[in-house]
Amino acid sequence: MTATTRKRVIVVGGGIIGLCTAHYLRQDGAEVTVLEKGEVGSGSSSENAGLVTPSHFIPLAAPGVITQGLKWMLDPESPFYIKPRLDADLFRWVWKFRAASTDRQMRSVMPLLLQLARTSFSLYEDLARLKDCEFGFQKRGLLMVFDTERGRDHCVEEADHAHALGLEARVLDPRELAFLEPDIRIKASGAVFYPGDAHLSPTLFVEALTRHVLSQGVVVKTSVQALGFNTTSGRLSGVRTTDGTFEADDIVIAGGAWSPVLARTLGIRLLLQAGKGYSFTLRNPIRKPSIPLILTEARVAVTPMGESLRFAGTMELAGLNLSVNRRRVDAIAKAIPRYLPEFNAENIDRTHPWSGLRPCTPDGLPYIGRFGAYRNLIAATGHAMIGISLAPVTGKLVADIVAGRTPSIDLTLLHPDRFN
Repeated sequence: MTATTRKRVIVVGGGIIGLCTAHYLRQDGAEVTVLEKGEVGSGSSSENAGLVTPSHFIPLAAPGVITQGLKWMLDPESPFYIKPRLDADLFRWVWKFRAASTDRQMRSVMPLLLQLARTSFSLYEDLARLKDCEFGFQKRGLLMVFDTERGRDHCVEEADHAHALGLEARVLDPRELAFLEPDIRIKASGAVFYPGDAHLSPTLFVEALTRHVLSQGVVVKTSVQALGFNTTSGRLSGVRTTDGTFEADDIVIAGGAWSPVLARTLGIRLLLQAGKGYSFTLRNPIRKPSIPLILTEARVAVTPMGESLRFAGTMELAGLNLSVNRRRVDAIAKAIPRYLPEFNAENIDRTHPWSGLRPCTPDGLPYIGRFGAYRNLIAATGHAMIGISLAPVTGKLVADIVAGRTPSIDLTLLHPDRFN
């Protein structure tokens, strides 16, 4: 019997982070209940780009992002947009983001992000071997495609960082790009190929992992919203919900962009902004790449998923607002023919766009660890655009924390109280 066996753990949030957390907790023997205010995976987990990317080791807060972001703020169709509003938390977030966007800070966190992603990649390989857990996991790499000199400089600089960290990255000219991806015409001046990346179908993954954790005895409660907590002697004793109170020994906040709302009921200020992203999926397109693409200048991801092709992009800081801004969806569609001339922006079916809110911290690192105010409250949120990549390792680290084991990765830089 392990240290975790006698523990009752509640995971608040039934997205990909919450499901992976439940999986590894249950693997340790914990009694696990997942509380989800909607349907499982109904937040940002099901319709994203599905990229598993050790290549994404550079944090969202990086040198030059503030300058570029200020320029893009003037354009509502730009890849990055902050909706002007009077919000003290937004101002504080931007100030901390600015402070984190330095070369020194970026270099200090790149090895950690790569370590997290590589560990997660290995865990994905284990998950893909589980019985009845097929989710379209394909280890075909990733192409960062560029068509301008500035885009090339950006991609080559990232490739240089990758080489320094021991990650393979190959700079390709147009001929080499066409040889590697012969099934679709790509209009570009070159690309950087990361052969160690992978992709999956996030919808299939959520479905498969839900089936698996249920078969292992995890209790999943949908349409149950967490409202607050019961406290006893400086500890949390349970979660109050729309379906009554659920008692627990440890509680994990894995609520994505809604995590600060729940933390606030305990007087905890979790600095996090919701970054809205959009996607739309073409069924049975006449052409599709075999390797996922990032259209560098447009910040658009192109991911083959079975017989479909998904386009995803944009970052819009507009609060907890899921409304679809058609201009931003159209901007994704307009960018596609620039790189993939066999597609016509006017003929791309984007009648059913999806929007999701990604939880963004000011320094681009997730929150993973115990809160100082309540030692049996654990954070597992703030993964921004790499939630798919880091979901398994996050779940494994939370299981280590609950079990009292020393985590395999130093969590100092991920502490949930680091901005308080």
